[in-house]
Formats: sequence, C-alpha cells, structure tokens
Amino acid sequence: MNEMQKEVETDDDGKPKRTGTTWTASAHIITAVIGAGVLTLPWVMAQLGWIFGISYIIIIAVVTLYTSNLLTDCYRTPDPVTGKRNRTYMEAVKTILGGKMHVMCGIVQYANLSGAAIGYTITTSISVVSIQKINCFHKRGIEAPCIFSNNPYMIGLGVVEIFLSQIPNFHKLSWLSIIAATMSFGYAFIGIGLSLATIIQGNGASTSLIGGSKEGNLEDRVWSMLVALGNVALASSYSQIAIDIQDSLKSSPPENKVMKMANRVGIFAMTNIFLLCACSGYAAFGSNTPGSILMGSGFKEPFWLIDLANVFLIVHLVGAYQVIVQPIFCVVELSVGQRWSESSFITKEYPIGFGKMKFNLNLFRLIWRTIFVTIVTVLAMAMPFFNEMLGLLGAMGYWPLTIYFPTQMYIAKQKIRRQTFKWFGLQTLNFIFMIVSIVAACAAIHGMHEAFHKYKPFMYKV
Repeated sequence: MNEMQKEVETDDDGKPKRTGTTWTASAHIITAVIGAGVLTLPWVMAQLGWIFGISYIIIIAVVTLYTSNLLTDCYRTPDPVTGKRNRTYMEAVKTILGGKMHVMCGIVQYANLSGAAIGYTITTSISVVSIQKINCFHKRGIEAPCIFSNNPYMIGLGVVEIFLSQIPNFHKLSWLSIIAATMSFGYAFIGIGLSLATIIQGNGASTSLIGGSKEGNLEDRVWSMLVALGNVALASSYSQIAIDIQDSLKSSPPENKVMKMANRVGIFAMTNIFLLCACSGYAAFGSNTPGSILMGSGFKEPFWLIDLANVFLIVHLVGAYQVIVQPIFCVVELSVGQRWSESSFITKEYPIGFGKMKFNLNLFRLIWRTIFVTIVTVLAMAMPFFNEMLGLLGAMGYWPLTIYFPTQMYIAKQKIRRQTFKWFGLQTLNFIFMIVSIVAACAAIHGMHEAFHKYKPFMYKV
C-alpha cells in the first residue's frame, strides 16, 4: 500500500508529483516577459520609428518562439518524450553538448538572473517613489521639489522577498505567478488606455516612419538606437528560466508538447501587449517619448489611475522576483543536496501549520535564501545605476541563452550535417543575434560610463 502511495505521489525521477499545466507555464512566461520593460517600449519606438520598430518587435517574437520551441525538446534526452529529465539549463547543455560548455552556460545564466533580481529591487522602489511623487505633484503643483529616498522601499521589498523565497520551487509558485501575470496586464492596459485617450483627444505628438529624436547630436541618437535594439531583445527573453518552468509540468501529456503550447500562448500575449503599448505610447508622446510612460516624465494625470498602475507594477515585480530567482535556488539546493545527502540540516523538512495553512520549513533553505535576498538588497542600495549594468548582463546573456545554446543543442540532437542548408540557416541566425548582443552590450557600457558620474552609493533619490 505504501509503495502504491509513493508511486502516485512521485514522478519517474523520484521527485514529488508535478502538476503544472499549459496555463501555469504560460503565467510564468508572461510574468517573466511582460515586466516593467513593456513601459519603455514607446521610447524604443521613438528611436526606431514605425517601420523598423514594429518589424523588429515581430521579428524578435518569431525568433524567440522558434528557439524556445527548440529548447523544449532538450528537457528530456535522448528522446524528448520518454528520455531522462534535465532539470536545469546547465544539465541540458552538459548532457547534449558535453565538454565544459555547461560551465559557460551556468555563469551567464545565473549572473543574468542575479542581476535581474537586483534590477527588480531598484525598479520596485522607483515605482513606490513614483506613487509618492505623483501624489506630491497633485497636491503641491508640477514644479514642486518632490524628491524621495529609495532605500526604505528596497529594504521593505527585501523583507517581503525573504518570506516569499521560502516557497520551495516553481511547482509551488504557480499562484504567485498567476497574480503577477494578471497585474502585468493591468498596468500595461492602463498605459495603453492613457495613450489612446491622449490620441483621441487630439493631443498626440508628431511621429516618424524612421524614428530618431530631432534633438541631440548624431552620436547620442545612434547610442539610443542601439539601446533600443537591445531593450526589445532582452524584454522578450525568458530562456534562462524555460527549463525550470518545463520541470514544473506534469508528465502527461508530454512536457515538450505542453511547453510548446505555453510558448505560443505566452509569446502571442507578449507580442500583442508590446505592439499595443509601443505604438499607442509613441503616438501619444512622439519623438519626446519618456523612458517609461508611467514613471518620471510620463503621464501624471489622472493621478489615482497612475497610482493604481504603479501598485499593479509593484505587485507584479514582487512575484516576478521569485520567478527569476527560483533557478538559482534550485541549482544551489540540488548541488548541496547531492553532496551532503545524509545531512538533516540540508534535507529534513519540518511541517508547520497555521490553521488550514500548512507548509514545510527547511533550515538550509531558510538560511541560504535569506542570505541571498539580503545580499541582493544591499547591492541594489549600493549600486542605483545597476539598471545600466543589468543592460550589459542582459546583452551578454541574450545571445548565448536564447539563440546559441538552443540552436547548437538542436544541431547536435538532430545530427544536422555541417554546410547543409539547415545548418547554414541556424548559423546565420546565430551570427545575426550575436551582432545584436554585441551592439547592445556596447550601448550598455556607454550608459554605465555616463551613470558612474551621476549616482552615489546608498544615496539614490528620485
């Protein structure tokens, strides 16, 4: 009887039964891609113009869908339906490509995810301060000196994330991801609605088919265009968490088929939101489009609606933070569990209940995840210019994680011969997006150079 019960409760790898579906996977994807970056897309359109801006967003979406579907067939090897599970991106690269490629994959992936956690901490604090500033402007006038420190809000977010980080894995994270995905639609549609209202009232600004601000010198405009190219590519990427999302899916129907459907749902939603937000925001603000249409120099009225949008954004970022750090938690706890499998400190789960709410507490998970969140919070306070550094990490991570490894693993699995038509096509795709990553990295380095002269550690105010 006990063995039958165990068979029901565990999967083929001995891990607790996975229950993820197309919709939970889609929610994770939407939470990852429809983030605060969607509010910067009108600015991207202002740099690229109608023709190239719309075309580029669609091209990036199609390429991301294609390579994401290639990656789904790498979760199990050698057979994508019945093969052995690869529970992390690193494990998939090691199994299929061999050698030391997985080491490079791990360095890029986990640096990227750690950087994103720091960036989310900064962005969340800016959203809270934006609420204060908008209320201040509403009460005291648009010229009032409304400046607030971000540090208390970074510390507050850190405390919240310490509690939420005790959610053990993606399998248990679905409810938070669904809430975060819902919030992302909320603030995106508020931004779109305000933009459309501005256009309908006849207050839209002049736009351009080929983009580029009329102000500033040629060098600044070129840098802005390069940043815009990188922003769209980075906003569309979720490959660094894709394998972990797939590892949360139940095994029937096959995980690769379910994940491909989730990819389609997530990227379809992403592309439509991106285009709606980018086009409506650009039509409203024109060549003077701000970096974010709901923060800073973006919309300021009606103030209650802007506040609501920022509340949605804060809730989204709280959930998205957990989605992007789960792969880091997973790889550390897998490695430590394998090395010290006999240690009760590492492996023992203590059941705890508060009324009807029950969960398991693990001492190692409690301590190490608390330390991780604390370090992320301190770094966010120390480096307020980190969003520029995040651009560099993202640019360095986009090409290898979203393009290179999925295509190379596909070539290896399918045994595609060199110098065939398909091989040339995949390598051309690799080369083009390597160039995109390089130019985005150059633009990020330029932005970091500028930021070093503006900010002081632990003293960031907006």
